[in-house]
Amino acid sequence: MNNSTVNYTTSEAASTHLFELVDILEMCVCGLSFLVGLPIHSYVLWLIVTGTESGVASVFFKLNLSVCEIGICVESLIFILSFWFSSLKNLICFLIGLAVTGRPLFQCLISVERYLAVVHPVTFLKYKPLRYRVICSAAAWIIILGSCFFSVFISPYTISHTWFFSVQFLIFFCIQLFCLVAVLRALKQSGPGEKVREKEEENHMKRRAFHFILICTVNTVIIYVPFTLSGFFTILIEQNIRALWCICLFCYVLAGFVQPVLYLHRFGKLSCLSSFHIV
Repeated sequence: MNNSTVNYTTSEAASTHLFELVDILEMCVCGLSFLVGLPIHSYVLWLIVTGTESGVASVFFKLNLSVCEIGICVESLIFILSFWFSSLKNLICFLIGLAVTGRPLFQCLISVERYLAVVHPVTFLKYKPLRYRVICSAAAWIIILGSCFFSVFISPYTISHTWFFSVQFLIFFCIQLFCLVAVLRALKQSGPGEKVREKEEENHMKRRAFHFILICTVNTVIIYVPFTLSGFFTILIEQNIRALWCICLFCYVLAGFVQPVLYLHRFGKLSCLSSFHIV
């Protein structure tokens, strides 16, 4: 039996009503991703493009991430339309590569960038120019494009594709977790200060940065852990439990709003979070 072309068996205990309910839940989650995510990510992209006061290089990975997130929002809309237009299935499979590889890859690059800036500042300054970020982003988009074509030729809900994204999520999760934990440890260490006031200001900035990285760490866990565990569990039992995937999708969509919200708060666009300052 060819594992790369045979879909998982469906649990016989699942009723038609359950599948109709899961379809509705998936459509609601995708609708949330499109209706809320598209305006937020588009606004963040507009702020990045027009707000060049800090330099394009410093936010270049975030710009690429926003473009990728917009593509994911469009995929959510197409997924909803595919319930009525089956001809959109191949397009959905292609855009799945943005969600499977695009978001994790650019988030990973952002985490590595923060890790170098805090833990290895000399190396960070060496590779700070825009050309290095352009090279990394170009390589990332080539990888993402390969993932998109892979998702077309190896359809979702197959053993090969589940192995593909589960291992991929696990690798990206480990890299990001290592970088975030290393940054947290570095921020916990007390830095030198010539004056008491300067030391207090430095500690205050470190606390704000620590809270920001802590939020990113929790967000990373919410994005990758449910999908990774569900993927390996599905491979183990060889059954595709759609209700379980719907829960993972809900976590994935909600966690995707965290980064743009933090970025909008940095520009002072969210007054409700004025008590928490992001650096």
